[in-house]
Amino acid sequence: MSSRPSPDHQSSAPPPDAVRGDPQRGDVARPEAVLREMRWWDIAPVLELERELFPEDAWSPGMFWSELAHARGPFATRRYLVAELEVPPRWGSPRTASGGGADEGIGVSPARTELRAWGRSGDGRAGRLVGYGGLAAVDGTGDIQTIATARDQWGTGLGARLLTELLGAATDFECHEVLLEVRVDNLRAQRLYERFGFEPIGFRRGYYQPGNVDALVMRRTTQTSSETPSVQGT
Repeated sequence: MSSRPSPDHQSSAPPPDAVRGDPQRGDVARPEAVLREMRWWDIAPVLELERELFPEDAWSPGMFWSELAHARGPFATRRYLVAELEVPPRWGSPRTASGGGADEGIGVSPARTELRAWGRSGDGRAGRLVGYGGLAAVDGTGDIQTIATARDQWGTGLGARLLTELLGAATDFECHEVLLEVRVDNLRAQRLYERFGFEPIGFRRGYYQPGNVDALVMRRTTQTSSETPSVQGT
């Protein structure tokens, strides 16, 4: 399992109104990312985002293939999601589009500028992947394997939306607890996890390589949906 770091603690989140348009000026509101199941055709654009956010410890293609191999069927133990922005025609093609919007670049795993992770969904629609996340479930324990969002999505609540969906998957898997690791220097991600009821339970020394950064291990016990915090503005 892994809890990934914010790739740039100096980067500032977009202002609260960054995703809104002004109809009087003819602006079009930036579309909200749609969350859906990660499929094999998403691996290439996910890897692009992965390498931008986590250049030192990016997952390999084989790691994603292996995880997705356990994400379907009656004995599935994984749940992987992507966040996709569909591109309105007036925004132009992927090569020329100027629009577009982890959390908080949040990441979870030693296995995470404007990004251009363009791809096509299974039905052929063009879109830009701006986030992804995954959970493993074994013997009643959920493990947040990874969460990441494009930097221009910080402050939009996308990271919290991904985390909410993964916690819902943990409930579906009948997990009584969910664990994750996060870099000790990634305070932004830690604050998000604390809002969702995660508590520190220990450390893993030198967990993140090659930087030899310690990981903070956090745990959340099962909660009801009514206890899930608001995702607005995260």
